[in-house]
Amino acid sequence: MNKKVEILPDQPALVARALELILSKLETAIKERGQFTIALSGGSTPKPLYEAIANQKLPWDKIHVFWGDERYVPPDHPDSNELMTRRAWLDRVAIPAANIHAIPTLEGNPEASAVKYEQHLQGFFHLTAGSFPALDVILLGMGDDAHTASLFPHTEALKVRDRLITVGNKDGNPRITFTYPFINAARSVIFLAAGANKRPALAQVFASVADDFAYPSRLIQPQGELWWLLDTAAGLELKP
Repeated sequence: MNKKVEILPDQPALVARALELILSKLETAIKERGQFTIALSGGSTPKPLYEAIANQKLPWDKIHVFWGDERYVPPDHPDSNELMTRRAWLDRVAIPAANIHAIPTLEGNPEASAVKYEQHLQGFFHLTAGSFPALDVILLGMGDDAHTASLFPHTEALKVRDRLITVGNKDGNPRITFTYPFINAARSVIFLAAGANKRPALAQVFASVADDFAYPSRLIQPQGELWWLLDTAAGLELKP
């Protein structure tokens, strides 16, 4: 596994480095395969990154946007990852509507929504059942409890290995999420983590031995590159 850890001075530097990486991966993907596929994360840390991407002059018709997870709320709900991304980025650029692959959340049945999104992905990537596509970039955050996407400690979603999409659970609230084998099929996974509150979780995620089901970010071991971009507050204790 090609794992790289970079500790940046602050959050603006972290965002700038993430932008640099994404633009590099985008250029390579379009040159080699004619399109760029990226799965996004929610939360406050990536929002300025999305705003920065919106300010770039890019071949929007060749960019396909997915989400690694979504709260089970309508797309116009304040807690929606899709809504945040649209406001920060997608509504500000000329990206075709067909290139925005939002997670369905209006079925009233999370399991049915998970199946519907999986079928959409299988159709887009021309997959046979049981195979996993390699997205160019999957952007992830990490919670204080070491969860990533909606893969929370000691939940059933961590046991799903034969699906692209499953239902996550946060305090009894369902979420739709990529499975960790799907994440691990990516060409590049980029974690963004900021703040001193992330240090205890990071210590366990980076430990040589720990419980993967207690610290789910440990399960992310992609076939491609794994990038951990940390600000100084988060990565202080990981410095040599």
